Order: sequence, then structure tokens, then C-alpha cells
Amino acid sequence: MNFITKLSARIGMEDVKEILCLIRDNEGRKEELYTLVRGADETVGYYAAWVFTHLTSQENPWLYPKQNELIDEVLTCKHKGKRRLILNLLYKQPFVKEIRVDFLDFCLERMSSVEELPGVKSLCIKIAYELCFPFPELTNELKTTLEMIEGHQSPAILSIKNNVLKAMQKGKRLPKV
Repeated sequence: MNFITKLSARIGMEDVKEILCLIRDNEGRKEELYTLVRGADETVGYYAAWVFTHLTSQENPWLYPKQNELIDEVLTCKHKGKRRLILNLLYKQPFVKEIRVDFLDFCLERMSSVEELPGVKSLCIKIAYELCFPFPELTNELKTTLEMIEGHQSPAILSIKNNVLKAMQKGKRLPKV
């Protein structure tokens, strides 16, 4: 299967399942698909990222060593849907103790942006909390930022905000689905 040809047009769940079967036990094909996530063609990258969001929890650790590359991609990504999918991939990963300040700044900026998709905002709130969790001074700064998010947000954003504030109060992490 030629991934570029397949992912250049709209795909459905059956296509995703077919691609997952092709990459499941084939490191070369998995790497080939991953390269497309970071490629110049935003549509192909979007669909490639969508396939990766369907990895099982046992397969997802394959992406962990690629965390910095995914962060680099999300920081420069112009395609809003692809940005959301990459943030989804990153949210499923553990974050290292040394946080990337540029990524935290990105999340803090995007979570309150009026131009951003609700899915991106939600993920940015969750990721910002994950990044700040080990650092009480950053958690306090995040709390202040979250408290400034007003009611002009969607109910989903307000719900995520409230869940993060409750988790902060209890000193617990958010459950990852």
C-alpha cells in the first residue's frame, strides 16, 4: 500500500484499521507512516496522525521516544485538526521531568485563544496541568491562568477547567482515557 496515495483523500475507520494492520508488526512501515505526520502535506499528515491516535495502549509507547519531534510539529502546525490529533498523541504520553518551556507556553497561550478549536483548548489545559504537576510554583501559575478563563468558553472547556482545578485542589493527576 502506498500511504501517500491512501492518505491524500478522505479515509474512514475501515482504512484506519487496514493501515493499523499493516504497521502493527512492521517497524519500517510504522516509521514510514510516522514520517508522513511530520511531512509537508498537511492533509496526509492529518490522516497519518489520525491513524496513530488509534494505537492500543500497548502500542502507544512506540511514540514516546518521538515526543520532542511531535512537540516540534505541534508548535509549527498550521492545520487545526492535525494540531488536535498530535496534542492527543502527546497527552497519552508521560512527560519527562524537564519540561519544554516553549511547549508549556504554547499550551498556556492556546488554552485561552478565541481562535482555537475547543478540542485543542481542552488538550492544552490538560497537558499544561500534566507539565506543571511536579512543580508547585508552576501549578499555582496555571491555577491563576485557569481562573481567568471566563464564561465565554464552551461548556466542554469550562468542564475541563473545573476538573483540572478540582484535581489541583486534591493534588492528583487527571485520569487518562
